[in-house]
Amino acid sequence: MSSDPKAIIESGYDAMAEEYLSAFGEAVPDDPRVRFVGELGSHLADGARVLELGCGAGVTATVLLAQRFDVLGVDISAGQLALAARRVPRAAFQKADMTQLELPEASFDAVTAFYSFNHIPRAEQQPLLARIGRWLRPGGLLLASFGRGGSADDVEPWLGVPMFFASHDPATNTRHLAAAGFVPLVDELVSMETALGRETWQWVLARSGALGTRS
Repeated sequence: MSSDPKAIIESGYDAMAEEYLSAFGEAVPDDPRVRFVGELGSHLADGARVLELGCGAGVTATVLLAQRFDVLGVDISAGQLALAARRVPRAAFQKADMTQLELPEASFDAVTAFYSFNHIPRAEQQPLLARIGRWLRPGGLLLASFGRGGSADDVEPWLGVPMFFASHDPATNTRHLAAAGFVPLVDELVSMETALGRETWQWVLARSGALGTRS
């Protein structure tokens, strides 16, 4: 098995694309994705440009976003993207490592990242937030879910494959957001039942360009 986190993530999500879709393809009761996409949508006009980082198989959030917005979904897994293109034909998709993605500055009204920051090595998470800040138009919005510090750049079995996980504690996540120029509109811990048990995530909806620096 490769020791490269990105290779582990890519091969893992390719191998269990159908299993992931079966486990997470439908909204669960009180699904926070539904609530927070609605909250994001209350700040955006129809047709706004939205970048979804780690779109996976085009599950609940992608479907909801594409109903109103011009969506570009990015994922490292070709297997996941093949499913997403079939499930959400209104959206556009691109295969890329989100930490190496090159996009024009000020080209999106919002960026979303649902359960994908926990696959980014911890040292790369704050620099990615700074890149997101540059991709957003002034006053643009970031909607993201973050882990709570339970994984320290670890490889663990998940859905039958080795998978890379990494996360900071909520205070560090919030500090990284501020350093990248984001001001939270919502910053809270939300628990939910999933196909794999009960999970708690830090959900943040934040506006760019008000405070902080973008280094």
